[in-house]
Amino acid sequence: MKQFIHIISEHQRIIYKVARIYRDTPEDREDLFQEIIYQLWKAYPTYQKKAKVTTWMYRIALNTAVAKYRKKRIVTEAILPERAIAETSEHPERERLYRAISTLNEADKAVITLYLDDYQYEEIADMLGITTSHVGVKLHRIKEKLIHLLNPQNHDT
Repeated sequence: MKQFIHIISEHQRIIYKVARIYRDTPEDREDLFQEIIYQLWKAYPTYQKKAKVTTWMYRIALNTAVAKYRKKRIVTEAILPERAIAETSEHPERERLYRAISTLNEADKAVITLYLDDYQYEEIADMLGITTSHVGVKLHRIKEKLIHLLNPQNHDT
């Protein structure tokens, strides 16, 4: 029990990040955060320490977020105005990035989240069950999408 609590407190940013990217409202983020903790707790007895603890946590967090997303079929079209984002966040640029990432499909969200957390292509491939070269292709496409979403005035329609 103490070891589980230590792992969660040491790496809770992973859970917050996944909840932030997959949910828009604070209430939904908190619900997802709690569900991820619950799923980690259920899976902890079978954690074999073959993978890094952060890899194990990401795998469960992303699977939980995607499963909950499919159940609820949450589709959010409303984007907060930039001023509202700046007022509700200490880091408006990070908030803009998270908003842009939240518009991506489920698989792309997972890939870019892991990439932004400095995981290597091989680790991302292992966590998501895809090839390393597919990670590279997906990341290139995701970056292009994000550039367009964050700077629409610089692109033709």
